Amino acid sequence: MKKITIVGAGRVGESTAHNLAKHETCREVMLIDIKEGVPQGTALDIQESAPIYDFDTRLAGSNDLKDMAGSNMVVITAGVPRKPGMSRSDVLDTNLAVLYGIVDEVKKHAPQAMLLIVSNPVDVLTYAAWKRSGFERRHVFGMAGVLDSARMASFVALETGFSVKDVSAMVLGGHGDTMVPMTRFATINGIPIDHFLSKEQIEKIVKRTREGGAEILSLRKTASAYDAPAAAIASMIDAISRNRRHILPAVAVLEGEYGLTDICMGVPCVFGEHGIEKVIELPLSAQEAAEFRKSAETVRADLAKLKK
Repeated sequence: MKKITIVGAGRVGESTAHNLAKHETCREVMLIDIKEGVPQGTALDIQESAPIYDFDTRLAGSNDLKDMAGSNMVVITAGVPRKPGMSRSDVLDTNLAVLYGIVDEVKKHAPQAMLLIVSNPVDVLTYAAWKRSGFERRHVFGMAGVLDSARMASFVALETGFSVKDVSAMVLGGHGDTMVPMTRFATINGIPIDHFLSKEQIEKIVKRTREGGAEILSLRKTASAYDAPAAAIASMIDAISRNRRHILPAVAVLEGEYGLTDICMGVPCVFGEHGIEKVIELPLSAQEAAEFRKSAETVRADLAKLKK
């Protein structure tokens, strides 16, 4: 990719920019934020690390959304973060207004760009961005599953003591308390995790995965997670930029997959140069299907608010 714009120069945006620059995922990173001086200072700070990390990516900051012009990808992290005790849905109204304003500017200044939504509630905002933009569904997606799956894999490695490099995990559904960690598909070097872990240990990992973001928020008090989300964003963009055809769980627009339409949910997708090139339908057990439907109902409850 030539240019990636990140709207929102907070901690997630900053860490994402640094990840993209260090790995030379694109030629130029543009950081945009409403706070004067913040995106400019953040961009300069990262740029000055180039000789140390040995990258040629150029970074710039702006307070004007028109400077996203020419972007191949626009990442939206802007919005209000949740506070301890809040659900992701509690910030919907505020973040929806912010999202609409940004998407309208993308249509004006970067109509060929793909949209990667990070702001919460991500399932609902991804749907809203798709509807507002009129873009193809393969060009609008949200970050959640990569992060949730990484959290699950981390917890499996911590619980077993084995290398995290050998752990593979998959989380589907909405990005919230009803997400569906797919324990049946979780493996350690190809071996199912129930070979090493008891039912109680696996249930503990599932619970901790669902509460992963809230756990960090409760510890930090004044800040949500940002390093792991940024790494997840960067991995999705890398798969597209380098046409890897990498299978990653992401919030995607569903058009009949898993028996659902007119909704965005976390599902495994093939990412390549055209964005989401395919949605993969996994064969779900009766219990997994029930949990997935329950998660969909939660997302639909928030979607209903958009249509009022």
